[in-house]
Amino acid sequence: MSTDTLPQSSLPITGLLRPRLGFLAATPIIAVATVCLLLIIAMSIFAPWLAPHDPVLMVPSQRLKPPSAEFLLGTDGFGRDLLSRVVYGGRVSLLIGLGAAALATGVGLVIGLISGFFKWVDAVLMRLMDGVMAIPSILLAIAVVSLSGASVMTVLVAITIPEIPRVARLVRSVVLSARGEPYVEAAISIGSSLPKIMWRHLMPNTVAPLIVQATYVCAYAILTEAVLSFLGTGISPETPTWGNIIAGGRAYFQIKPSLIFWPGLLLSLSILSINLIGDAARDALDPRMKRREGAK
Repeated sequence: MSTDTLPQSSLPITGLLRPRLGFLAATPIIAVATVCLLLIIAMSIFAPWLAPHDPVLMVPSQRLKPPSAEFLLGTDGFGRDLLSRVVYGGRVSLLIGLGAAALATGVGLVIGLISGFFKWVDAVLMRLMDGVMAIPSILLAIAVVSLSGASVMTVLVAITIPEIPRVARLVRSVVLSARGEPYVEAAISIGSSLPKIMWRHLMPNTVAPLIVQATYVCAYAILTEAVLSFLGTGISPETPTWGNIIAGGRAYFQIKPSLIFWPGLLLSLSILSINLIGDAARDALDPRMKRREGAK
């Protein structure tokens, strides 16, 4: 029996994704966004080899230097090399974005599966999720960081918590729809174990929407980290992140706008690329979008 004739829930998760990754080059805009994001990720990974100077080394005699052969983008108000700080800044920003997407997706998936399958815990879990969603996410993040202290892990947790309810509600809606399908009812009637039902029959239905949601969580987390750093409630100012670089350069914006331009440019490119890839993934993985295109 070929995989073309198998129901979607019976296919391995990797089998669901492999033939659909072509959307990353479906249009020139998406292809450019994919290349930009890959270049930014590669720049962040290889930052120790690409950065010409120590990103935290302060040389007061070199402060606010214009671009030169030694400092290609100049220096900031503390004499630190701007290029090195921008290159290193992507490491923390992308780490928080990807980490928040992974954590929110993983925790939200578990909560959504349990809530959608067991009706007796659905009301309790969803009311708890509604309570978390009622708190403005930026205020909740500021409160968590203020109480626990500024660190990469604290900021990561603070940004992840408000996103878990959104992922959980998405998974719950998918599980509620799939739970009434004949193949799920048949698996329950023949006595299949609960882990098998969850993993083999319900989990594959959540893969496509989770991938799309994860891209939005990632972009939101990167932006939120920059906002927290700009407000002075994020990671310690000496740590090179795009938000910290922008926050440190705002006092010198009128005399040296490049202190904000370069980290802002990479921040904008990262968020825009992730959002474009997320939109493309939604169009490629959602069958309803394909039917609409076919109708046109």
